[in-house]
Amino acid sequence: MRRLFAACVLLAATSFAAIAVAAEPQQAHPTLQQYHARTGHPDAWQGGVRMIPIHTPHGDFRVWTKRVGNNPRIKLLLLHGGPGGTHEAFEAFDSFLPAEGVEYYYYDQLGSYNSDQPDDPRLLSIDRYVDEVEQVRQALGLDRDNFYLLGHSWGGILAIEYALKHQDHLKGLVIANMMSSIPAYNKYASEVLMPELEPAALAELKRLDAAKDYSNPRFEELLVPHYERHVLRRPLAEWPEPVIRGFVKHLNRKVYVPMQGPSELGLTGILEGWDRTEDLKDIIVPTLVIGARYDTMDPKWMEMMSRRLPKGDYLYLPNGSHMDYYDDQDAFFAGLLKFLHRVDDAASTERKAATTR
Repeated sequence: MRRLFAACVLLAATSFAAIAVAAEPQQAHPTLQQYHARTGHPDAWQGGVRMIPIHTPHGDFRVWTKRVGNNPRIKLLLLHGGPGGTHEAFEAFDSFLPAEGVEYYYYDQLGSYNSDQPDDPRLLSIDRYVDEVEQVRQALGLDRDNFYLLGHSWGGILAIEYALKHQDHLKGLVIANMMSSIPAYNKYASEVLMPELEPAALAELKRLDAAKDYSNPRFEELLVPHYERHVLRRPLAEWPEPVIRGFVKHLNRKVYVPMQGPSELGLTGILEGWDRTEDLKDIIVPTLVIGARYDTMDPKWMEMMSRRLPKGDYLYLPNGSHMDYYDDQDAFFAGLLKFLHRVDDAASTERKAATTR
């Protein structure tokens, strides 16, 4: 009888300890073993890669994602630029996020290199892309307790639109290097960026643009000084291999041109009239806006955006351009990680306070 009683006590104590461990909140900085845990991840057997089914009014397709790490509280989905670009330029994140315990997801949008590439102009709408992101979120099991969304350039447009429709699923939002108004961007490009070019070069560019001679090698050659000052501040020959791979070798121009337009002298196409400046006040989740001194996007405009957002912050990168996660890299990632951990800490504090009321 005594042995039976002792066994019951031991069993109860063990069960209580197990419950206590299970109830212990996951740390924002998981251990190395926790961060690389495979249990419970259906993608673990293929290195974190999943092909996610996407339903559209014009057919069913698949998009490519890849998970890195494991953190139940901080999961970051990355929306690449383009449109028609790829996740590849984001590969620099591998040098910074794992050490901070951030779980993150690479993702090629429909039409991009690793995903299905249907040749159907009916799929090229902002609303359809927003619906795609929501389907990806659901498939990955992300929710408001852990889901952070970062959009760069065109991905910033997509992130803003997603937040305006689905912010109830978001824990935090990052808008990187994207103005909230394409007409305002076109004005900035016309009045500030293009006049920086040599007058003769600008005149020749305008002639080629008027003739729609975009395949002429001279068009890209004339834009090299612009690229090296405002897109990525290094000589073109020294641009990072992931950037060249993603935006030169793998760019899908059947997506890029209809949405962005064929010319770098201003944005035309489907996105030409897009403007959500007046709607920023409706995004109430914590939001970080990132701008840089040499960006193709007006850094003062992006600072204004952060003030219009109810929970907005602004990260200004004095040495960066449009690809500031390369040319002002340490400052970019320091600011991004500070934001992610600050939002997570605030949410954790709020949860603890709620449980003690």
